[in-house]
Amino acid sequence: MIDSMHNDKLRPQTGRYRHDAVEANKPYMDFLLNDDQRAVQKLVFSFAQNEIAPYAREHDEQGKINWDALKKMGQLGLLGGPIPEEYGGSGFDYVSFGLICEEIERAETAFRVIQSVHVGLNSLSLLQWGTEHQKEKYLKPQARGEKLATFGLTEPGAGSDAGNVATTARKDGDSYILNGSKIWISLADVADHFLVFASLDRSKKHHGMAAFILERGMDGLTTGTIHGKLGVRAGNTGEIIMQDVRVPKENLVGQEGEGFAIAMSALDWGRFTVATGAVGLAQACLDISVKYANERNAFNRPIGKFQLVQQMIAKMVAGIETSRLLCYRVGWMKNYGMKTTRETSLAKWHACNVAFESANDAIEVHGAYGYSSEYPAERYLRNSRGSVIYEGTREVHTVMQGEYALGYRQDKPYRCPPPPAVGYERKDLHDPISALHYPFSFPITTEREATPTPGN
Repeated sequence: MIDSMHNDKLRPQTGRYRHDAVEANKPYMDFLLNDDQRAVQKLVFSFAQNEIAPYAREHDEQGKINWDALKKMGQLGLLGGPIPEEYGGSGFDYVSFGLICEEIERAETAFRVIQSVHVGLNSLSLLQWGTEHQKEKYLKPQARGEKLATFGLTEPGAGSDAGNVATTARKDGDSYILNGSKIWISLADVADHFLVFASLDRSKKHHGMAAFILERGMDGLTTGTIHGKLGVRAGNTGEIIMQDVRVPKENLVGQEGEGFAIAMSALDWGRFTVATGAVGLAQACLDISVKYANERNAFNRPIGKFQLVQQMIAKMVAGIETSRLLCYRVGWMKNYGMKTTRETSLAKWHACNVAFESANDAIEVHGAYGYSSEYPAERYLRNSRGSVIYEGTREVHTVMQGEYALGYRQDKPYRCPPPPAVGYERKDLHDPISALHYPFSFPITTEREATPTPGN
């Protein structure tokens, strides 16, 4: 086990992931992190607080990426955390991946965005859907931190309406010709690899979409940076423009017409990272609020003694704890290769709202100082607002959860199911092991001795 952040990489001991209850295929509930997960948490906390947090304000004000810290993330194996070692990654389980995102955003949101886009949306999508050639050529260098990757779905006229992409792909011999643009793309102007989505037949809407891997330097591919953002200023956000970009057929990810399914499965990965990161941001708000409330005096006593301040602190605590439990559940399910669209949506919606409200209350606790960049509360508020929008707005997630509860929405399995974590075996969502799956059905009975049994 690694005790220091100076070691090259943290390697999991997968045997410790197995619990007797899991091996016996029995439902169980375990809220404790195992030794490997705690080691990852400790490593990333130390790294983030020493290499990212001290420079966060400076890079936010200057709108600069902290390239030194990003390089060290690659050296520590954090740019390929959940990717198996055979593809250049560290082989962490998905709970550990969530902990990475949580501790990274606790220091600075821009670095969690890298986890979301480079690892979650791109690399994990290639792991799930890519060919062996694509994994060898693109996934391996990404997981090793040698190449930076991004994900291009959003367009000026296609955000929440992802099936309405205007970017087109036309087959031409052994290639595809792509034309169109993407907007609000994290890492757009600095990434080496791009996973982009285009329509082969717009009349088919989402059934006509396909996914492609592009490389910087391809003829007709240009990128730009968006300036003047409210938050996440220490990261790059921009646009991708494609003008007759010729993409070889071996860079088609999945099958023709499968692009929408690939995009939605990618969002299951991405939303998990956003949710876990939001927990870290909310925790950071609590950290600074508790510190300030104990140090700042008013009326001859610490302001933490006042009940209205305690109320705001308590609200943060409740939000953080509930968000963290929702996220751990998703990580646990992902470890066994379960589809988590519903659970991830709920975790993302709830945790991002908690982070935004916690940041707003942190400013309230700090008073006038919270309105100043001298304290990090104002940066936390600016950074928290974006996550309420991207990876599905809270309005979209509200509708999704309502449709699930009403029975209007049901998830279908992907042709390429989500890969379970290293050291785990796939479990069906309706397997008895899934004690956390819901909704529960309690059949009505007149038998007094009958015991309601959770169903599907």
